[in-house]
Amino acid sequence: MSRPTHILAIDQGTTSTRAIVFDAHARAVAMAQAEHAQLYPQPGWVEHDPEAIWRDTLATAGSAIGRSGVGAAAIAGIGITNQRETVVVWDRATGTPIHNAIVWQDRRTAEWCRQLNADGAEAEVRARTGLLIDPYFSATKLSWMLDHVPGARDRAARGELAMGTIDSFLLCRLTGGAVHATDVTNAARTMLYNIHDQCWDEELCRLFRVPVALLPEVHDNSRIFGTTTPDLFGAAIPVAGMAGDQQAALFGQACFAPGTVKSTYGTGCFMLLNTGAEAVRSNNRLLTTPAYRLDGQMTYALEGSIFVAGAAVKWLRDGIGVITHASQTDDMATQVPDNHGVYMVPAFVGLGAPHWDPDARGAIFGLTLGATQAHLARAALEAVGYQSMDLADAMIADGGATPKTLRVDGGMAANDWLCQFIADMMDVPVERPVHLETTALGAAFHAGLATGVWPDMDALARTWQGGEIFRPRMDAASRKRLASGWRDAVRKTLSTGATPSPAP
Repeated sequence: MSRPTHILAIDQGTTSTRAIVFDAHARAVAMAQAEHAQLYPQPGWVEHDPEAIWRDTLATAGSAIGRSGVGAAAIAGIGITNQRETVVVWDRATGTPIHNAIVWQDRRTAEWCRQLNADGAEAEVRARTGLLIDPYFSATKLSWMLDHVPGARDRAARGELAMGTIDSFLLCRLTGGAVHATDVTNAARTMLYNIHDQCWDEELCRLFRVPVALLPEVHDNSRIFGTTTPDLFGAAIPVAGMAGDQQAALFGQACFAPGTVKSTYGTGCFMLLNTGAEAVRSNNRLLTTPAYRLDGQMTYALEGSIFVAGAAVKWLRDGIGVITHASQTDDMATQVPDNHGVYMVPAFVGLGAPHWDPDARGAIFGLTLGATQAHLARAALEAVGYQSMDLADAMIADGGATPKTLRVDGGMAANDWLCQFIADMMDVPVERPVHLETTALGAAFHAGLATGVWPDMDALARTWQGGEIFRPRMDAASRKRLASGWRDAVRKTLSTGATPSPAP
């Protein structure tokens, strides 16, 4: 029998689960996708049903394998990538979750985070984790579950419960409960992992009241984590790669050299700058985070996290009915000659980098009787470009060089108008790959390295195919005028005491 040469990537995102089978040339040969419900128990709270995610994972993975025509025996390994920070707690014996997953967008622990900051805890947390204290990260969500699910804290103390981000939960289920593990990129988003010592930090666990015994083992991104039970797909398949979605996209974009930058435009927007072996501390409220760890060698990144990008377009569609399909925003943006002075600050769940204001809320400024639906659609897209500019400015202020190009991916990157606007506002060429499924591809790359489908990172880089390049064409005066209007809108949105973004 010939050696398996295909990889199954499971891309478990905020709004959907996708499974893609890649061949040895990194070409997607089959894909299946399923959307799952967003649960909003209270304003500012966001949850997912872990059982629905598990069902979708099984269904899409089985469908993708079937559509590929190669069969489970031809799958060398599975790579998992996932929405980060979203946390699940489950019964070790049965694998049953004790509560819905609490999603990265959830803000229910904002008051506790404010108190921790007021108590002066942030400096130590940041020094150990590279993160700011914010409800975005997993630690306070996890502690909330232990406090609010009856008996959970006692059960955790007795060792009856396990915790994980979505990758860890899926790994547990795929291996029939045999493996409780995660990778370094997901561990680093919990606010409990020391990215320098590369271990769970006992002092942080005490601070956030999380028992260390609840946490999974932490491994490199490329390794055999475990093997699926044969009944799931008709053959036992190694789970050979795991990475949080944004680090997976960096890897899938072949941003292996220090100084290379990618930005993913999906529900949110996440820009990562590879900083190599150095964990660069940001002075502009960016995050220091592991990019990947291979053979025990860590590569770090600076990250800017924007909570709302595509989610604003989804709100235009589902919330107020301005559009019926997300693709309409491209046409609508070109229907009007300019933004008519209309700015949308999409702080629906607070503002991320570089402001980190959980109390900010979405706002639209500059409305007149001449404003139309097209102006609202354009404002939602322009907000993505402005926020990308803010992140790039912060990275440059932290000592990074202006990037030669910005590699983009994610569903919104298919929008030509948006890619051109990002290039104009950042004043940097934007490079869009031929294949936009780079998050899934990054997970596949990790699994392929561990199983020998690709021998090394040079082989991975050779598979990357650049596509269209959007070069800046806006004049400096127009760029400055638009940026000034945006920053004025943000200042009006920020709650008292929040940090404004750096000026260029």
